[in-house]
Amino acid sequence: MTGDDLRAAGAAVQQLFARVPDGAAAVPTLGTDVVGVAAHITSCLTWYAQDLVAGPVEVSAFDVVRRPDADLAETCQQLGAATEVLARVVDTAGPAERGVHDWGLADASGFAGMGCAELLLHTGDVAADRELDWTPPSRLAEATRARLFPWAPADADPWAALLWATGRGELPGREPVTSWRWHCAPLSEWDGTQPR
Repeated sequence: MTGDDLRAAGAAVQQLFARVPDGAAAVPTLGTDVVGVAAHITSCLTWYAQDLVAGPVEVSAFDVVRRPDADLAETCQQLGAATEVLARVVDTAGPAERGVHDWGLADASGFAGMGCAELLLHTGDVAADRELDWTPPSRLAEATRARLFPWAPADADPWAALLWATGRGELPGREPVTSWRWHCAPLSEWDGTQPR
């Protein structure tokens, strides 16, 4: 996955957030409000960019925190900036560059996939909890599924498969996922099993 995938996911997310009338509206699935979800995604993307640049050394000297009085418009502007920062870092990273994540030593494609997962899945959480009709572009859902969850069925609807792989939905003929993680290291390092 690439910076252009992140940009496309960011654009789809911004379209949904623009339809939310109240940033203080609750998102019970995530235990916060809509602004809190946007701030969480922003912090994840910021960390991912930093982690890829830092290389295979864990860096955690500070936290990215939400300003208490930030409104949804401000937070979405910051989210857009964080998306672009990660996209640029991904696009300029060399093929051998790796960064630390709790679930593996990710390459640029892995960080792009994780960024897209944060954008798409948490926006899907907002849409579901606020009862807003929203589905990400099928191509992005499929690219994210294939990059991070190669064991998830490729013959299912891409968004449904991504939701299933993260314990957010069900697929016919498949056991529900109750514990999950993604594969962010290069796909060449995947051992062919579904991690738990």
